[in-house]
Amino acid sequence: MVKEKWRFMLEQKSYNLYLDDIRTPKKGDWVIVRSFEDFVGTIVTKGLPNEISFDHDLGEEHINYFFENGGRENPPDPQKANFREKTGYDAAKWLVDFCYDNGLPLPKFNVHSANPVGRDNILHLLETYKKNEDFS
Repeated sequence: MVKEKWRFMLEQKSYNLYLDDIRTPKKGDWVIVRSFEDFVGTIVTKGLPNEISFDHDLGEEHINYFFENGGRENPPDPQKANFREKTGYDAAKWLVDFCYDNGLPLPKFNVHSANPVGRDNILHLLETYKKNEDFS
């Protein structure tokens, strides 16, 4: 059951959302957001998009950490790494919680991140939720 205050989210699906701190999509009509805060604000304001394309590393500190560790891993707990910026994974977690809490279906998604570990983490989270969501 969709909570009444979020009902408009199901009706407003006329845009695609691109989360990336640096890149701009080459094709398509996208609303571009550069941070976790902009991601959340856009969805709360405009409703759920048709599709979301995720980057993982949002900000220099994430990119630096990734390459300083040989491109093999992200911190197991971002809190312990003292990152100021949230990642695309944080945005994906917020999206899953938002959809679950409000009985909304997850929009189509893809991950365009160059960080393979971050990409896999986002995909695993979203695909697991999508597989288990039950809106019957």
